[in-house]
Amino acid sequence: MQIPTIATILLCANLVVAAPGTAMRRERAARRAADRASRTSNTLQPVEGELGIASGNDTAHVEYSSNWAGAVLIGSGYKTVTGTIVVPTPKVPSGGSSSTSYSASAWVGIDGDTCQTAILQTGVDFTVRGSSVSYDAWYEWYPDYAYDFSGITIKAGDTIKMTVTASSTGAGTAVIENVTTGKTVSHSFSGESDKLCETNAEWIVEDFSSGGSLVSFANFGTVTFTGASVNSGTGVSGATIIDIQQSNKVLTSCSTSGSSSVICSYTG
Repeated sequence: MQIPTIATILLCANLVVAAPGTAMRRERAARRAADRASRTSNTLQPVEGELGIASGNDTAHVEYSSNWAGAVLIGSGYKTVTGTIVVPTPKVPSGGSSSTSYSASAWVGIDGDTCQTAILQTGVDFTVRGSSVSYDAWYEWYPDYAYDFSGITIKAGDTIKMTVTASSTGAGTAVIENVTTGKTVSHSFSGESDKLCETNAEWIVEDFSSGGSLVSFANFGTVTFTGASVNSGTGVSGATIIDIQQSNKVLTSCSTSGSSSVICSYTG
């Protein structure tokens, strides 16, 4: 894959909003395009400390991470992971600034926890800056950057189904379906040199990276993954629960419900 240069992206952003528009709109579009160009997910970044909690299904093992919140199954032969969310409305966190962008991402994926050589993933980013809210649907074969899907619009309240399928350790597909609008987009990967292990299945809310550091984490409210499944059957029973902890403060509370739901709430 080729990553467009920042100069090219800035030029395109300016052309898109050139007529008519204000300088503020042009600046905002250019800044947003530059941020998207360096957007990437990361593998699980653990934080010391763990405990057991009672989930809706059984006692789950909980770990802490600086960037992941959600549920991870650890096993083998994971080929397809699916989950559906209702898109939240992100908010500026308590004490935050209206001039700062805050973001979070909800995605499903294969690998990235105990196997960190690659991640096949797809999801939706939600960003808030002051009173402005935006959404991006994306796909990624980590460690490459994430790339935005085109031809799909997403807004708060939409029902989004996300699916990744590994056809081999170096090939697969990422699919986003906006169930509300009926629009589906997909991307196929092939010949990837960074190989999957197919040993982790994930349903994650992430504080992703841009420009090499974590973005300011948005108050995403609650994200619930329903219809969570692996290989079109196995659900989330027995999954490890992960919560985000930053600067000695736990920012999320995640749990499972039944065998096919993962619930994550912002608590920061």
